[in-house]
Amino acid sequence: MKHPLQEMMDKRREGIRCGIPSYCSANELVLEIALRRAKELNKPVLIEATANQVNQFGGYTGMKPADFYQMVLKMAKDIGLPESMMILAGDHLGPLTWQKLPEKEAMENSVELVYQYARAGFTKIHLDTSMKVADDAEGLLQTEVIARRGAVLYKAAMRGYEELKAEKPDAMRPVFVIGSEVPIPGGATEAEDTLAVTKPEAFRDTVSTYQRVWTEEGVGDGMKDVIAVVVQPGVEFGDEQVFDYNPAAATELVASLKEFPDICFEGHSTDYQTAEDLYNMVTDGIAILKVGPALTFGLREALFSLSMMEKELVPEDRQAKFIETLEAAMLAHPENWEKHYHGDDKHKAQCRKYSYSDRARYYIGQPEVVAAMNKLFDNLREYPIPMNMLHQYMPISYAKIRSGELKLDPRELAMDGITQFMLDYEGAV
Repeated sequence: MKHPLQEMMDKRREGIRCGIPSYCSANELVLEIALRRAKELNKPVLIEATANQVNQFGGYTGMKPADFYQMVLKMAKDIGLPESMMILAGDHLGPLTWQKLPEKEAMENSVELVYQYARAGFTKIHLDTSMKVADDAEGLLQTEVIARRGAVLYKAAMRGYEELKAEKPDAMRPVFVIGSEVPIPGGATEAEDTLAVTKPEAFRDTVSTYQRVWTEEGVGDGMKDVIAVVVQPGVEFGDEQVFDYNPAAATELVASLKEFPDICFEGHSTDYQTAEDLYNMVTDGIAILKVGPALTFGLREALFSLSMMEKELVPEDRQAKFIETLEAAMLAHPENWEKHYHGDDKHKAQCRKYSYSDRARYYIGQPEVVAAMNKLFDNLREYPIPMNMLHQYMPISYAKIRSGELKLDPRELAMDGITQFMLDYEGAV
């Protein structure tokens, strides 16, 4: 069976404009609504786990690759979505979380990481060896080094796939994404004034170097499995700023893609781009649109609105106090936000709630926060939200309920906050 992303590339070579959103999240409500929409639209859904979320040591979710795969597979079965419509992917697979280790140890961990992802059934693998490790020399990491480490990881992935195929003959062969110009996962850590677009010569050098090095490493045919290259097309976001896509600034980069009909661009950090910008990106060959923090930002936004209505409707001694519970969890364990949020205490407090970088996503799955969220849902079922109040706090969801598209249930309202961002991506591709 042909990989859905290979089918997408076939269409693009025929001149058919198409692409796919890539939902990068481990949040269960995000995953549920992504799977539900795939069933409604009858289109494959691409879900990505990153190396720091899910790895052989558990990541910040506590899940290994096989755990994540089985969790999503069970959700898909419960929803009635066939496994063949579910594309699971590994993002930033490489030394990302082991940069403080010397190359030998960092790459041993990376090999095991990639092997476990492929062995578990993930079929889109981003081989990201662009970051330096502890004993790398001063200066920029050479593309040749990046490509050679990528070849090692490609071999590990194919070993995992072959083992899976021995058990499951219809297992889908994975496809790969390469690229060294990768925006920081989760958005910029500090405000920036300008954003450099990848130069065409850097893109060409990446592809040609990988082709040469992989051939030298005995996996030259592996380049046929590479469907995309990560580039910086000029999009990014930070706490309060969004760099919008500018087609004019990316003209030369886009033109260079025509030299490589077998690949497309993968755009990272496309969160918060306008619907028009996302559409233009797909038109220009950025056919895989990665989005992550915006999805949990939409969920957090909806949960805050529900919390404001709870304060109006529910006796104070029975309130879930979701906003306060989330803030307490973030203050108790600041390691996931303190390096990203800057300024005085007031500004940091605002960032914890409202930052585009949405570091709150690291806490929204913690037991006490999940408990507060579920209590919030229960409270608003016991004390139903009046439509006039809903209009005040969630006007977009209000309109959907009036038209019959959405059910007046607090959990559904929370997921609709996610859907509002997904709609822009669905329209773009």
